[in-house]
Amino acid sequence: MARAFVFPGQGSQAVGMGKALAEGSAAARDVFAEVDAALGQKLSELMFGGDIETLTLTENAQPALMAASVAAARAVAERSGKSLADFAGFVAGHSLGEYSALAAAGAVSVADAARLLRLRGRSMQKAVPVGVGAMAALLGLDLDQARDVAARASTADSICAAANDNAPGQVVVSGHKAAVERAMALAAELGAKRSILLPVSAPFHCPLMAPAAEAMRAALAEVEIKAPAVPVVANVTAAPVTAPDEILRLLVEQVTGTVRWRESVLYMKSAGVQELVELGAGKVLAGLAKRIDRDLAAVSLQTPEEIDAWIASTGA
Repeated sequence: MARAFVFPGQGSQAVGMGKALAEGSAAARDVFAEVDAALGQKLSELMFGGDIETLTLTENAQPALMAASVAAARAVAERSGKSLADFAGFVAGHSLGEYSALAAAGAVSVADAARLLRLRGRSMQKAVPVGVGAMAALLGLDLDQARDVAARASTADSICAAANDNAPGQVVVSGHKAAVERAMALAAELGAKRSILLPVSAPFHCPLMAPAAEAMRAALAEVEIKAPAVPVVANVTAAPVTAPDEILRLLVEQVTGTVRWRESVLYMKSAGVQELVELGAGKVLAGLAKRIDRDLAAVSLQTPEEIDAWIASTGA
């Protein structure tokens, strides 16, 4: 069976994530130790038993989710005796999960991914003062409808843009709070089932994040990026990428660009993928996969027991 490994984004964090992996896998423990050392912080202690408010801070959640994801990927390799490329034809990650995908596939080191995500989280938070921006999920509209609503809601000094195309009928818009609220009203007029303001601290994946994109451009220029073991399906193009200079460019564009997750999953399906394997915290991407294409198998692996059962199911 052709597979892809996929890695979750912000919102999947939970206290306790990664703890079972650390207790049951030496390879996973090494990942957490590398992240702690790179950040000069016991992030693993916050993940395993800290408070959710501190963990959810963007600058903590982003490297923590990457650590849990890569730890799971390393545990799969450790317990199966096989490489990532033996199991997966592609990797992909939702927003910050793209860094997890790149680290898992060997394109960037775990330490560099942790430092980049710490900077990414801080830069995104700094780009827009708290309360100025907002994000909202428009349920029942497709991407074209959401883009139309966002454009109509925008003014010369108040912008709104489509941020995440997660699944059919689930598109997130982002921008100035007033523009996002106008978009929610316009969505209702278009027949949206409902619109929900999201509990986020900044308006991610919209032009307001331009200062963060520039910060990431500078930081990424100082990091070694290698060709990944398997192609990475990029958020902003929903297409595979392997060239290091192209990976860098797309990671910069990703900060302000739309996360084209629905299209990314459909691309992988068209390329022969039959199963998505979500590695790390939560089960969000496995759930979205079923909404995007019911013929896709999807599984989430978070513990050694789940990993062992999945490896057995593959016949590896």
